[in-house]
Amino acid sequence: MIEWFTWIQFGVGILAGLFCLVAAFANRKPSDYTAGAVLIVAILTVVQLVVALLAPLFGNPCRGDGLEFWMYMITAVIIPPAAILWALIERSRWSNAVLGVAALAIAVMVFRMQQIWLAASPFISA
Repeated sequence: MIEWFTWIQFGVGILAGLFCLVAAFANRKPSDYTAGAVLIVAILTVVQLVVALLAPLFGNPCRGDGLEFWMYMITAVIIPPAAILWALIERSRWSNAVLGVAALAIAVMVFRMQQIWLAASPFISA
């Protein structure tokens, strides 16, 4: 994984999540803006997937548990489209809350994936 891209994705996930949660607390129904914010998170996650697939070919292999990393990655790719689908089906303010939680979850997962990739976590034994 590329560290600067991970931090950008983390920041975008936090901002998108907070934006969607504010919209939910303001009693707003999902809109193109809230769904679009999570769509940006989804696109960044797919780019991160491509980076993770190609990084070992360029001399940047995963130093942590590969299975754990890929389970996080697969889950992170699935969550945003599922949240957007939820928002399209159920047009209530709670859909914005789902979008917000999904974006925040992706931000946390990306942070954890970076830790696994670098084997820089106290949870990973060398």
